[in-house]
Amino acid sequence: MDPGSIERAYAAAREKYAERGVDSEKALARLQTIPLSLHCWQGDDVAGFERRSESLAGSGLQVTGNAPGRARDAEELRADMAQAFALIPGRHRVNLHAMYGEFGDKPVDRDAIEPSHFRGWEEWARRLGLKLDFNATCFAHPKAASGATLSCRENGVRKFWVDHVKCCRKIAASIGREQQAACIHNLWIPDGSKDVPTDRWGARAALLKSLEEIFAVEYSPQQMKDSLESKLFGIGSESFVVGSHEFYLGYALTRKKMVCLDLGHFHPTESVADKISAVLPFTGEILLHVSRGVRWDSDHVVLLNDEVRDLAAEIVRSQALDKIHIALDYFDASFNRIGAWVLGARSMLKGLLVALLEPQDKLRELDSSSKTLSRLALLEEIKALPFGAVWDYHCHKNGVPPADEWLREVDAYERRVLSRR
Repeated sequence: MDPGSIERAYAAAREKYAERGVDSEKALARLQTIPLSLHCWQGDDVAGFERRSESLAGSGLQVTGNAPGRARDAEELRADMAQAFALIPGRHRVNLHAMYGEFGDKPVDRDAIEPSHFRGWEEWARRLGLKLDFNATCFAHPKAASGATLSCRENGVRKFWVDHVKCCRKIAASIGREQQAACIHNLWIPDGSKDVPTDRWGARAALLKSLEEIFAVEYSPQQMKDSLESKLFGIGSESFVVGSHEFYLGYALTRKKMVCLDLGHFHPTESVADKISAVLPFTGEILLHVSRGVRWDSDHVVLLNDEVRDLAAEIVRSQALDKIHIALDYFDASFNRIGAWVLGARSMLKGLLVALLEPQDKLRELDSSSKTLSRLALLEEIKALPFGAVWDYHCHKNGVPPADEWLREVDAYERRVLSRR
């Protein structure tokens, strides 16, 4: 697209929004400050760099597809992520799993990983002006084969995973100190039962004991912040999930931790957007994992669908942009992996821009005066405003391709790099 036509279209759109009482410049300035945490595991199909032969089967994860060019080591993965960031407007973060350390030729089990195994990621992020987040990896390991990690009744297995998460929190705190900004450490476990259990209490008692041991060590919130990610069901845990939403919410509220709300981890009829105003007053902060479930928690690439629009609108309307951390979480190997990152990130950012372009003051006025018809009519009218012209201008100002022009660069990278792997 010609830069001149982008600027002219934006000037006309700015006037249209101004007629509705919306300052598009202010909306764009706010959008510029919102970081997304881009998940590294999209780039290699959640394989990691431990050189293990174990599959992900039984861990609650399944990646489908065989697109060419999967990253095989940290250097390739970082190069792919850098290419994706070059096509996403704004300054963002990288979300790492513990299985993505650089361990060299010597095997390092997960209860012995150290900050030194992630120095390469820190140095790379520093060069690119990025911040890092971190996750314990409690799956795809022989000691997770039974379907129980932190809730395992066999004390040796449970201790192994407790020690692993302790290592991960130490790594996250080290990252936070180095980058001089808090690193969010998120904990998700696949623990559960495929069929109906009889001792739910015992499993949750074991998980509670593990969490108390893990969080006995405290770190400065300026270095790292803890979050707990629940799930409704998963592959191999269709009948019972130990770390349910209610369990982690209760723990978070009593221990002053964050909860992580994943869009795919609730019943399809539940609204994660609705949970924000219910949870945030008591937790202070929330981590979001933005995904797209199709019939189940299938971790499809994020699109600008109604769920994402509603989520972004609720964040903005609740004036919670500084209290909610937004991360992406999906994995699709059926098409270009770099394109999957770019499409998902740009879709989430579009949702936030749509929300920031709402006439908030007018909507609150109509809401408080119970003018339901007028409010609904206004919400319908602003859907027809030229949001696309504002988005293209945002991309133009950030030096990234507008509209779908980024596809050309993704295709060129596939021909130049991915096809040769």
